[in-house]
Amino acid sequence: MKKPFFKLLAKLNKTLLPSYAKQQLDLSKASKLQMAIIGWRYFVTTNALD
Repeated sequence: MKKPFFKLLAKLNKTLLPSYAKQQLDLSKASKLQMAIIGWRYFVTTNALD
């Protein structure tokens, strides 16, 4: 149950949230909102891969 849910969330993240890697965002200059989005995407991705 947990893994399919996170896989769905990962697909939604990919389509809805911006990709900062493609924008070459410098993490030291990222705003708090950008850091929260990066953290959320990391959390969902690690749980989808388990």
